[in-house]
Amino acid sequence: MENTAVRGLAVVDKLYQDYGCRARELKNQGRRVLGYLCALTPVEIITAAGFSPFRLKGSVHEPIIKADAHMETIVCPLIRSCFDLALKGRYDFLDGIVIPHSCDSLTRSYSTIRYTLGLPYSHFVNIPHSTKDISLEFLKAELDTFRRSLGRFVRREITDEDLVRSIQLHNENRAKVKELYELRKPEPPLMSGAEVTRTLVAAMSLPVEESSQLLSSVIEEVKGREKKLSGSPRIMVIGAQIDDDAFIRLIEESGANVVADSVCVGSREYFPEAKTTVSPLEALAERYLRGVNCPRTYREFTGPTYQDDLEARFGHIGRAIREFQVDGVILYILKYCDPFGFEVPARMKYLESLNVPVLHLEDEYSMASIARLRTRIQAFLEMIAK
Repeated sequence: MENTAVRGLAVVDKLYQDYGCRARELKNQGRRVLGYLCALTPVEIITAAGFSPFRLKGSVHEPIIKADAHMETIVCPLIRSCFDLALKGRYDFLDGIVIPHSCDSLTRSYSTIRYTLGLPYSHFVNIPHSTKDISLEFLKAELDTFRRSLGRFVRREITDEDLVRSIQLHNENRAKVKELYELRKPEPPLMSGAEVTRTLVAAMSLPVEESSQLLSSVIEEVKGREKKLSGSPRIMVIGAQIDDDAFIRLIEESGANVVADSVCVGSREYFPEAKTTVSPLEALAERYLRGVNCPRTYREFTGPTYQDDLEARFGHIGRAIREFQVDGVILYILKYCDPFGFEVPARMKYLESLNVPVLHLEDEYSMASIARLRTRIQAFLEMIAK
């Protein structure tokens, strides 16, 4: 890998534009690469086994051609796009794939992906939808099953010590992401939302040690920038996985600064850390079941009123709005994304209780809808500016 200490954002652009180039280099050097989908995949176990975790991404710039021969078109367009790129040979360096029980689209696509790609290794991690203690015990057993399955594949035992070291590495990586987000707090932010998106996408294609090194170099480079006058609206984006900077650039080119988010490949995925004071499997189970705040997981009602319930589910969003001084929120939902779609009324109700302007957009994970989105975003920003 290039000397990222010298060329932080330049390396980001290379890794972003040629996504998977570093993983292919590692594969040619004898390193095994394990692909995964979704923020609920326990990447610490993958790292502990000696693999380089590699998150699959789709492409809003390419039409889905091959995947539609194997999947219904009502399947999440992001999943179909990821699968389509795999069928086109874009991820031919993978030694295997891991898919967690997140949404129905991903869960029911596992068999199709497994048998069609025919990779040497595949595993499905069954994650409960409830955060109760019994669900936590179930997930601990599931993670142990995954650990033993991957251990058989690599022909060695993945010990608790291996997991502890891996947890420390990934926690350090997440701390770097939090430091990166601190650069978005000033007015104006030192780093654009598009730059943050590209950086996190590039980082998720690397082994965790290289990812942390890249993040450090980007932080050092951006801290040296001079502050400029802005006054542009400060926007927070909420939604599922955003793995392309096109949508974020669209917002910023329309005259705003994207300063915060609650998305996968963003704060939802990186901010929760795994505890280091309990057993590694318990730490991982708690992080992925209770720490990653995804609508696919049901959280128990915690108060006597509906507003109490909303605060328990979405309080992290309110805290981010205050912390990053957000002027408006864009709720960005992919078509056929049922978990997020079902929560739109509740999220809108919560945001309205904070007196924060909100724009709800539904998209098809394609550049074809950019013109329509641009018009609505510009109108929303004009409303905020009044």
